[in-house]
Order: sequence, then structure tokens, then C-alpha cells
Amino acid sequence: MGAHHDIKLILSDIDGTLLPYGRRVVSPRVIEAFHAAMNAGIHVGPASGRGISHVVPTFGGDDACVATALGTNGMQVHLDGVLIHEEHLPHAAIEHVAQVIHGLPGVGAIVFDGGTPLLVEGKREDLALSFPVYAEQARDVDAIPDFPVFKMNVFCDGDLDRTRKLYDLVAHEVPELDFNVPMAGFLNMAPPGYSKATGIDIICEALGIDIDQVVTFGDGGNDVEMVAHVPNGVAVAGAVPEVAAAARWHIGPCEEDAVPTAIEALAMGDWPFER
Repeated sequence: MGAHHDIKLILSDIDGTLLPYGRRVVSPRVIEAFHAAMNAGIHVGPASGRGISHVVPTFGGDDACVATALGTNGMQVHLDGVLIHEEHLPHAAIEHVAQVIHGLPGVGAIVFDGGTPLLVEGKREDLALSFPVYAEQARDVDAIPDFPVFKMNVFCDGDLDRTRKLYDLVAHEVPELDFNVPMAGFLNMAPPGYSKATGIDIICEALGIDIDQVVTFGDGGNDVEMVAHVPNGVAVAGAVPEVAAAARWHIGPCEEDAVPTAIEALAMGDWPFER
């Protein structure tokens, strides 16, 4: 393997990239591939819109697989089991989001108290349509809490087209935050300019590695910056057009374990990408 393929960090989105939609736990092949990379001296982990506490169950409780991870689209950065950075959303901005969506049919919002979703706007049954796990765990509250919030999501009961229209609304009305669409029925938000790419830079600095020693895998709207940020960004088959366009490399679908197949090759010192 040439120096330009001296990969030291692999980060992958979860939903639609490692985990087929509708499933709750990654395949054994994913876990095996992560361990193969770790055994080869490569830091590997998920880069998800989920908070870290919601990432661990996705890997069947295998803490090693999430010791290095980006949670909440890079708002939480873990390296070797240690939280090395956590970003928070401005309280006035999340209050503004709640005001904008208040009363919109089928629309709501959740904020997180650690790993517990708090339903601050909308109905649980509408949340269940876009993210059933959160709907099962959500606790009803009367107002946005006053503690520092690292994760807030807006949800709706519609398809991708309606979700994008909701995105247009909140992005226009709340310019003090950045928004993206990871999947139908769900919006992420972050401080302006903050994304999974920001989290990658934090890990690279901590490890003392260059950006060309990183491979990223993604499929959804919250993966665009991460895939575009590194020279070896990879899109799985079925990725949204923005991710496909941002990626240097393209592989097969999530449902066929394309990502763990590629990770296994990288762990062996092979280069699995051709186009």
C-alpha cells in the first residue's frame, strides 16, 4: 500500500450506510470489519446524526466499535472512549425553531437530555413515523429545558419532498442555525458551519494525522460535508445526489454490506476503490 493510502482513520455514517433503514442493529459483518480495522491499527467508528448514547445499541452494545465516534453530526467527538469535544446549540436559536414550527400539522421537535428525547413540540405518533426508537423513548415536556442542548431535531409526518419543504421553511426563518435532511421526516441542526467535517478535523488534530489518511462513508444529506471534506470520501449506492457528487469513490449498497467489505480490505492493506 502506497503512502498516499496510509489510512489511519475510517468514519462511517450509520443509517442507510452501515444500517439498512428499518433495522436497529448493524450486521455481524460490520462489527467484524470494525474489529479488523482496529486490529490493524486503524481508528474506526461511526459518524452519525444520532447522539452517542443511541449509537452504542446500534452496535449491539460493543463499546469498542464506538470508542472513536462522531455523534450528533460531529457535535460530540469521542476518541478512544473519551469525549474530547462537545458543541451546544444556542438556546435562543432552538427557542426560535420551536416558535416557527409551533402548530404546524404533523410537525414537531425533540431535544435531548443525555440520551433521552424530550418531546417539546408535536405529537408522538408523528415522531414514530420518522424515528420509532425516539418515539418509544421520548418524554413529554412543556417547554425547552434550560440546560445546554447538544442535539435537537425537527420531524414531520411526510415524505422526502415534504421534509425538504420543511427544511426550506426553517432554514429561511432561523438563519442562526444550519439545517440538513438526513432522511425523510427528519431534520438535523447545528451552529453555522458546524458539521461532521468539523468533528473529523478535531480527531485528526488529536491523532496528529493528515486529512488524506481518512476515509469516510455516507449516503444522506448530513454526510455531504464529511464526504466532500476528505480526499477519500465514499458514497454507497443509493446515496442522495449531493453525496454521490461529493464523493471521490462509489461502492455498492448498504444492504449488501458494501462498507464493511471495503473496511476489511483497508484493514488488510488493500485499496478497494476503483471509481
